[in-house]
Amino acid sequence: MPFIKMYGHFVWATKSRKKLLSLDNKNALCQHIRDYAKSKQIYLLNINGWHDHLHALISISSDQNIQTIMNLIKGESSYWANRNLSLPDKFGWQEEYFAVSVGESQLKRVNGYIDKQEKHHQVKSFSEEYDVFMKNYSFHPKG
Repeated sequence: MPFIKMYGHFVWATKSRKKLLSLDNKNALCQHIRDYAKSKQIYLLNINGWHDHLHALISISSDQNIQTIMNLIKGESSYWANRNLSLPDKFGWQEEYFAVSVGESQLKRVNGYIDKQEKHHQVKSFSEEYDVFMKNYSFHPKG
């Protein structure tokens, strides 16, 4: 049995970055994702977000990969949201997402960042946050 301790900070947005998630809907969706992740043995340590995106801190096990985790969470949560939330439009997630590794020494900081999403986005939009991620992690959009 391998002993693995790998953490990832995942960020994904609603399709076309539509602001579909009220605070109540966002909280219900996050709780549903927590429950679903547990049923799929995805070790979700934290999840939170804002009207148009979510952040998650996930411990990745030896039999998982990033693409499968994201496909499971995004696909099922989109399906669930359309059937269980009162939304102004059809709900879906963009295909793209961020995933970056998080060292053990950074867990507390990333956890705090995820916890404070509502406060954070009172002063910074997701577009501004996106640009910072692109720059800080040297991501280059395909195209």
